[in-house]
Amino acid sequence: MSTTVTLAVLFSAFMHAGWNFLIKSSRDKLVDAVALAVAGSVVSACLLPWLPLPASGAWPWLALSVITHSAYYLALVKSYQHTDLSMAYPLMRGLAPVLLLAAAPLFGEARGLPLVAGVSLIGFGLALPIVLGWRAGQRPAAGLLFASGTACLIALYTVLDGIGARLSGHVGAYTLWLFFFNSWGFLAVALRRRGRRLLGSLVTRGRFALLGSVLTVGSYGIVLWAMQSAPIPAVAALRETSVIFAAVLGALFLQERMGKLRIVGAALIACGAALVRLH
Repeated sequence: MSTTVTLAVLFSAFMHAGWNFLIKSSRDKLVDAVALAVAGSVVSACLLPWLPLPASGAWPWLALSVITHSAYYLALVKSYQHTDLSMAYPLMRGLAPVLLLAAAPLFGEARGLPLVAGVSLIGFGLALPIVLGWRAGQRPAAGLLFASGTACLIALYTVLDGIGARLSGHVGAYTLWLFFFNSWGFLAVALRRRGRRLLGSLVTRGRFALLGSVLTVGSYGIVLWAMQSAPIPAVAALRETSVIFAAVLGALFLQERMGKLRIVGAALIACGAALVRLH
């Protein structure tokens, strides 16, 4: 993985942590999550006329990815209903790259020793604070089940988008079409829960939504660009360093405690990222 790609993916991780921080610090997380998704569709719609259509071979992968993303949003909500954000998020983000590494031969990716070791360290570093931090009475089976299922969906849409972007002939166009379609299902579910008053709430969150959409679209666009020249498992694993950035933002602005386990986990993630860089 080149230095340019490595730095770009790390910047993507920071952007990913940024929009998660915005949602986490929100008073009404559902409204702001929907506002962010809808803004992503609006921004994409404004830019799409200036870009070529993705190649025909990419559209089946794009369609499957949109369906998988819809399932991902539902599983994510269920995960947070049954366990804390600070428990579910690192577990989901840590398990996904490990699953991708195991499935690498299925989509033609090589698995060298540095990549295997690096992804394993990143996955372990992400999961360590969660697994060891939970007490016996704080391990709801439903939370583990939904968080693990969400990780499987993250791994699946990462593969779908990695292949789709490679076949598209234009990563930017593929990314924007993906974000254009992604919010529709989420918006429909939110409207069913909140009714028409949701629309008024979305209007008042225009600036927030615009900033968040830049972070979400930009972050994932960089990842798909990186997958054109670097192994999908390596890019996915390196991107999950977003957990470190999220922990720092939480400690600085939300008065969350880092704790010894999180510091050890961050050190393991840093070592894993260095090994992935060598692949």
